[in-house]
Amino acid sequence: MTTPIPKPGVLDVAPYIGGLHTISGVNRVIVLASNETPLGPSQKAIKAYTDAAGQIHRYCDGHASALRKSIGKRFSCDPERIVCGAGSDELIQMLIRAYAGPGDELLYSKYGFSIYPIFATGAGVTPVAAEETNLTTNVDALLAKVSDKTRLLFIANPNNPTGTYLNTEELSRLRDNLRDDILLVIDAAYAEYVNRDDYTAGVDLVERHENVVMTRTCSKIFGLAALRLGWAYCPLAVTDALNRIRSPFNVSGPAQAAGLAAMEDRAHTKKSLALNEQWLPWLTKHLNRLGLEVVPSVANFVLARFPDVESAQLAYDALLEAGIITRLMKSYHLPESLRISVGLGEENEALIQALRQHFEKQ
Repeated sequence: MTTPIPKPGVLDVAPYIGGLHTISGVNRVIVLASNETPLGPSQKAIKAYTDAAGQIHRYCDGHASALRKSIGKRFSCDPERIVCGAGSDELIQMLIRAYAGPGDELLYSKYGFSIYPIFATGAGVTPVAAEETNLTTNVDALLAKVSDKTRLLFIANPNNPTGTYLNTEELSRLRDNLRDDILLVIDAAYAEYVNRDDYTAGVDLVERHENVVMTRTCSKIFGLAALRLGWAYCPLAVTDALNRIRSPFNVSGPAQAAGLAAMEDRAHTKKSLALNEQWLPWLTKHLNRLGLEVVPSVANFVLARFPDVESAQLAYDALLEAGIITRLMKSYHLPESLRISVGLGEENEALIQALRQHFEKQ
């Protein structure tokens, strides 16, 4: 007897493993594993979400028209170029599905978001990684890997899990040296946290070129991770392609309502940014004082590097015992590192105290 066989590539996928949120036997857990905002969502977004409960028997707006208009106003974007999705993950998957297939290649930076090679492999597309320099995307290394089979190039900017970024000049240089038939996708999930004069999230590049897409998420500074809400800003031809293949009602009504309210509550995102700008340098400084190398980050997390794999594992386990969840970076080929999200002040202080006690026992 035979059984159904998945398409080539599907069984080659190493499933994505998210960060923990619970510890057995621990009631109060500090979660610093998944780069979520410690302030949670806007109260206005929560109210909009609960108010939408009475309409869950009705189909939602399949075009997310009001939400796209609100996003356009918030980020000075043309709503007609915006496509909303169930998280930016869905949009990334749709872009791969629309523009690549078996025999094609997807290019990305070696320590970029792990979902790129996962989705590529599942679609029969060959993922190709380019080396980085000091855990930062290297434009020349990427360009050297471009081949006749390259169809997509993904850049997480800022990058997850390193927190590093390409400046505007380098990002533009990358685009200017790509063939016009290669789609450059700028994954700007953490753009709202960046406070640098030489940074662009990519809106300007999308508007100047026909082969650049920017993806964004509401899972980070907007605090809507559980609702799965993201958006892409695209050339009109790409918008048309994505709208032809996406599910008709891929973003739920309550998610649209919460997203719209979150976009309009600028005071809440301003508060979240202020907290991050206060505690990101504090966390970096105190991890350095413990003797750890911390990769300079412009996002809402840091990558702390330990002397070796064993010491990283021991620190991770010690933090779990203290009720603190961080993220081991084995799946990102950085097994000697922990990624640590910026939390509330008392959470950051508890993390440093637990690590200090751990090192004192060594």
